[in-house]
Amino acid sequence: MAFKLEARGASSRRWVYGAPVLAVLLTLVFGGILFALLGFEPLAALYTFFISPLNSAYGVAELLVKAAPLALCAVGLALGFRGNVWNIGAEGQLTMGAVTGGGVALALGDSGAGWWVLPLVMMAGMAGGMLWGMIPAWLKTRFHASEILVSLMLTYVADLFLSMMVHGPWRDPDGYGFPQSPMFGDAATLPILWAGTRLHLGVLLALLAVAVGWFVIARTFIGFQIKVMGLTPVAGGYAGFSHKRIIWMSFLLSGALAGLAGVCEVAGPIGQLQPVISPGYGFTAIIVAFLGRLHPVGILLASLLMALSYLGGEAVQISMRLPLAVTGVFQGMLLFFLLACDVLIRYRLRWLSSVREAG
Repeated sequence: MAFKLEARGASSRRWVYGAPVLAVLLTLVFGGILFALLGFEPLAALYTFFISPLNSAYGVAELLVKAAPLALCAVGLALGFRGNVWNIGAEGQLTMGAVTGGGVALALGDSGAGWWVLPLVMMAGMAGGMLWGMIPAWLKTRFHASEILVSLMLTYVADLFLSMMVHGPWRDPDGYGFPQSPMFGDAATLPILWAGTRLHLGVLLALLAVAVGWFVIARTFIGFQIKVMGLTPVAGGYAGFSHKRIIWMSFLLSGALAGLAGVCEVAGPIGQLQPVISPGYGFTAIIVAFLGRLHPVGILLASLLMALSYLGGEAVQISMRLPLAVTGVFQGMLLFFLLACDVLIRYRLRWLSSVREAG
């Protein structure tokens, strides 16, 4: 017996927003099965992964710290995704934001002690992300190059550039040979908001980005253009909306927010430049954007969930001696179930009773 996918007449709005919840529940169920196959008691393992990281004030603060770069990157990506502009290189834009912002912090050194130092570092980080986002935007609008491939490949170029700098001219001479820059001055680091934790100002910037992202989508003309070009490009063209302008705006905004996420990482929890800035926040932000249904409020909730997956991976690594890769397994399962739910929202399974009908 065979089956085929048959398009539905209209997608249920209830299921469009209920699918992420169902995907999370299915991830929990199959995550428990996975733990059982590995020889662990499922409920205890799920408790260790999802609940134990939040049993202390420090754990809650760490959740917010890890959610901030995810939310910043995902809000920027969602703006482009709504307009069918596929920026897959937020990780590279995050890295270049960290490099440019960190470079300004290192250039100022201890001599920069004014209030203006931190804003300058943050603006440099945003500019770095924007400049890195301009490359695929220009190649797309000028030569029709695939923004997916270009933005993705530029991620590895950014990683190599960061590695070159911390192994070369920016290496700390007092760092015992480790590939890392000197620590940033106090004026170039984000202030701590919660004593005894690493909760920093970047968390508030992420909340501000969510609010601004909602305003742009819901209350501005450029947000309306993005939605129209994403849903009906032909109608947008007749209305005089420029697809090239949407591409440029999407890459500039998402690049700036990803760059801000990068500089918040190096000026916040890390405090210096290292060969690895992010555990993959820019890539995980793609899952966050779709899990949040490309809506800033949904992205905020999804970023908290994905941040919890990072903390849970660390928790099971310590207490259950599982590899840290279990984080990627849970994130992959969540993406798989979300995509499966989305397919079934748009299509129904039709069982075929004969080979002729299947053909």
